[in-house]
Amino acid sequence: MNRLFLVMGLLGMGLSTLAVADESTRLQRIASSNTLRVCIWPDYYSITYRNPRSLQLSGIDIDNARDLASALGVQVAFVDSSFARLVDDVTSDRCDLAMFAIGITPQRHHKLRFTQPHLVSDVYAITTRTNRRIQNWADIDQEGTVVVVAKGTLHESLMKARLKQAQLKVVDTPAAREQEVQAGRADVFMTDYPFSRRMLEQNDWARLVAPTETYHLTSYAWAMKPGDDAFHARVEKELVAMKADGRLLNNAKRHGLEPIVAR
Repeated sequence: MNRLFLVMGLLGMGLSTLAVADESTRLQRIASSNTLRVCIWPDYYSITYRNPRSLQLSGIDIDNARDLASALGVQVAFVDSSFARLVDDVTSDRCDLAMFAIGITPQRHHKLRFTQPHLVSDVYAITTRTNRRIQNWADIDQEGTVVVVAKGTLHESLMKARLKQAQLKVVDTPAAREQEVQAGRADVFMTDYPFSRRMLEQNDWARLVAPTETYHLTSYAWAMKPGDDAFHARVEKELVAMKADGRLLNNAKRHGLEPIVAR
């Protein structure tokens, strides 16, 4: 009987050791490869944006990723992704975590593990300066209005639930969403604070339509594959430190995002 208990105890110790080793595998791999792989969406202005002329990356989560990698003592490698490919890219191990202001939605929460929020944004609409149908927010959800959203974004599920009279059109890419509005095939497309800034700064035809009161606040965070407690805790620890020592706020100010920083 004592031998049985001894064997069971040793097996238990072995399982515990395996669990700890499994939890630390990603951190060990990052350290051994000297590389933190970060998924980004390179079209996300002021978040993770690749300038089409210089090909240089900029944005708050580019700076945040570099700060995180520095804290881990490694280099950062950026991996192009998108909201449509987000879950597959993270869970198939194309990157260690995704850092492009990812909205925490119920659909994503079931498949990904998030840090605490670092940004919070309401919903905004973009129309053309010549559109006469849309003058204010109340004009959006009306019969005859066409609202376009990009597939895989948080706005797809949100507008499917919220719109009662307007027609919802889902397109494959954010660029297609903009083209639909500019060509007059849709009246507005839905977006967030960072992307609305890009539209106004880079397009003479674009006009912002803001809600008169809070419409739907979404918290943005960094996302990773579920199950690695040690890695999640290490990333979370650094995000807390970045909030406390002002690095997060400074990165936000650099890209005009101070109004939506999660304190």
